[in-house]
Amino acid sequence: MRRRSARELLLLFIIVILIVILPAAACSDNTTTTPTPTTPATTTDTFSDTLNQNGAHSHPFVVVAAGSITATLTTVAPDSTVVMGFSLGTWNGTACQIVIANDKATQGASIVGTASGAGNYCVRVYDVGNLVGTVSYEIQVVHP
Repeated sequence: MRRRSARELLLLFIIVILIVILPAAACSDNTTTTPTPTTPATTTDTFSDTLNQNGAHSHPFVVVAAGSITATLTTVAPDSTVVMGFSLGTWNGTACQIVIANDKATQGASIVGTASGAGNYCVRVYDVGNLVGTVSYEIQVVHP
């Protein structure tokens, strides 16, 4: 068996190092990625009840993040053309503090507001002097 010279050993050592280091260096990923903000999932709450002459109903709901709130008066029966009050506000635990109001709402009316953060909100329907009997209603609220 022949003895290898120092020069051959050095060359062999360099080749082994290159075989080990180059694949590892090629796998290194030094790029940075910026996370993409995600839009919070939305929730749809549905409220229904009957509204009497001179009456009002408030329906509280919880918003878990900032974002758009859309409340829609989806059904008013038996007369879909009856004009009533419809509002969106904040719930203080006992009452709906109205922020946006539509005193001339009919079936299909919507109110759009923005929640500045998580919290307790409410939607309210009320007679504005046009009810002569009882009406049934349904409200859908889409929010974060």
